[in-house]
Amino acid sequence: MAPFKVFLGASIVITFFLKRYAEAYMPSRNVVATASEIFAVETVAWLVWRCFLYPIWFSPLRAIPGPSGGSFLMGQSPSLRKDPNGQAHLYRTWSEQIPNDGIIRYLDMFNSEILIPVSPKALAEVLVQRPYEFIKPPWLTGFGKILGVGVLLAEGEEHKKQRKSLMPAFAFRHVKELYPTFWSKSCELVQALILHNENGCRDSDTLSESIDVKDWASRATLDIIGLAGLGRDFDAIKDPENELIRTYKKIFSPGRGGQISGALFMIAPWLMRAMPIKRNDDFEAASQAIKNTCYTILQQEKLTLASNKGGSSAGNILSVAIESGEFTDEGLVNQLMTFLVAGHETTASALSFAIYALCRYPEVQRRLREEVHFRLPDPRSPTSSITSNDIDNFPYLNAVCNEVLRLYAPVAVTGRVAAADTTLVGQYVPKGTTIFIAPWAINADKGSWGEDAENFNPDRWLGESKANSGGIESNYAFLTFLHGPRGCIGQSFAKGEFACLLAAWAGTLETRFASADYVMHVGNGLTTRPKDLEVKVHVVDEW
Repeated sequence: MAPFKVFLGASIVITFFLKRYAEAYMPSRNVVATASEIFAVETVAWLVWRCFLYPIWFSPLRAIPGPSGGSFLMGQSPSLRKDPNGQAHLYRTWSEQIPNDGIIRYLDMFNSEILIPVSPKALAEVLVQRPYEFIKPPWLTGFGKILGVGVLLAEGEEHKKQRKSLMPAFAFRHVKELYPTFWSKSCELVQALILHNENGCRDSDTLSESIDVKDWASRATLDIIGLAGLGRDFDAIKDPENELIRTYKKIFSPGRGGQISGALFMIAPWLMRAMPIKRNDDFEAASQAIKNTCYTILQQEKLTLASNKGGSSAGNILSVAIESGEFTDEGLVNQLMTFLVAGHETTASALSFAIYALCRYPEVQRRLREEVHFRLPDPRSPTSSITSNDIDNFPYLNAVCNEVLRLYAPVAVTGRVAAADTTLVGQYVPKGTTIFIAPWAINADKGSWGEDAENFNPDRWLGESKANSGGIESNYAFLTFLHGPRGCIGQSFAKGEFACLLAAWAGTLETRFASADYVMHVGNGLTTRPKDLEVKVHVVDEW
């Protein structure tokens, strides 16, 4: 943040001394006008220094390699905003084409400096070796009103404490017990899609009306995190006007004005929060609605646990967190807000990309359907149920899921800020420097994944010792869930949920693009998704 408070104080002090000891040198006889003029000069001087002189000629980071060209004032920002597949797609190009020693530097809006760690050593320092020296940026913590100040945004000792307390809720064994819930909601999704498209989709080659993949995916994943995570069925699959769905749509699918406000929020969150704009009112209203929902859920769950005292736990993530005794009610509400957003938006994005891949690669869709039919019960059956073993032992299903998560990471870029003066692979990094970790770039690195790194190829995950690694050797070549103390605590939950949803969809519905000439452009927000993806489905009669 620019030191405007310091400038204001300095301008008042200077005006006072001028008025008292050198009134003849005052630019104006009016003290308010004089202070304003001094403040304006200080601000302009600082902006010239910060936007031009410092980043170009004086920054200790200026020798780090980066892309050439760019705008005189806006750096690489115009190129990043113009790329139809978002900034992370351009990061892929830079990391491949720009020779570097583990870090790339570029100038963003108003020539603000951004570092991108691209080597395993640099990534290890940020994510594993010194994760609390690189904290979440102010623009992300500004989402605390929606995300809650839970394990996602907490820092330092508070983060360690929260993560340790929540680990039992996300333990491998506990998540395995949630697979039947994942599957029941996946079955409900495909049954609802069949009902939605029942006219013209069974006995005709003419497919039914288009399906908005993003909408249906969000509703399904909200139901799953509600039931498996919070012990509450939101019935969003049945009710597209569900209050939470409408609230999240308003926040995460803003219009053009909201997108511009979001971009400016990243540069000056302190200023944007203070401005009387509609976006702030929307955030405040959404925050209150989500908070009220979470508080109600918490009280209901506590009553359920109390009435079941001495019996078995309800089994959802919230019940485990409550029984840990480590959180206040306010702390639990913050965790619920985090679970709701992180637990449904990311998996909805993954499912959207998976449906795109099924349409784009019909042979993948065919092979996946054959495996699902061979191993799973029909989701349309009222008695359809599965266990975690049924899903985990699907080689091709898990290969497709892993390849989607590799090539189309739902969180394409995540930000950090140097909390103090530090170093990165031997390079001095000043306090306040922004660092972007880009899974979209790292996950498609040709040095790790081969020349076909940017191709969708599930077969890379098949074969001896490849099911969990894709055949790569470095732990830092697949960063969809990051690594280290700040790695995704819900990784097992998300992967199990995703696999169940995709298996039910692919096994039941033959899917095609609604428009034969559809070209994927990526929409950026809190998560990344294919823009305007609409499909048509044909129900598979034989199982």
